[in-house]
Amino acid sequence: MYSTETAKADMIREISGVNTRKCMKCGKCSASCPAYDEMDIRPHQFVSYVESGDVSSLLESKSLWKCLSCFACVERCPRDVKPAKLIEAARLMVVRQRGGNYLNPDEVPELLDAELPQQLLASAFRKYSK
Repeated sequence: MYSTETAKADMIREISGVNTRKCMKCGKCSASCPAYDEMDIRPHQFVSYVESGDVSSLLESKSLWKCLSCFACVERCPRDVKPAKLIEAARLMVVRQRGGNYLNPDEVPELLDAELPQQLLASAFRKYSK
C-alpha cells in the first residue's frame, strides 16, 4: 500500500533530485550549518526523515524556514547528498499547499527596485515558478 507520506517523500525527492539513500549519516552537513543552533531538525536529519517517509514532521518544522540556503551542507557532504535541496523542495511543497505562487509575473515590474540584484529575481523566478 502506498501512503500519502510515501508519496510526499517521493515528491520531495523528485523536486530536489536528491538520492537520500546515498547518505551515510556522518553529520558533516549539520556540523557545517551556521543555523544549527536554531534548528529543531538538523540537515542530516532532513535526509533521514525523507528516507523514512516522515514528511509531515518536516513540513511542520520551524527548521524548514531557519535554513539559510547557504549550501554549506552541500559543500561538506562527502557523498553529494545535498540536504539543502531537500529543504528547498520541502519549502516548495509547503508553498504549493498554501495556494501556490504569491506573485503573478505581471505584478513583478511594479515591485522592482534599481538596487535589487538581478540574481535575486532570476532565483525567485526559478524557485516559485515550478
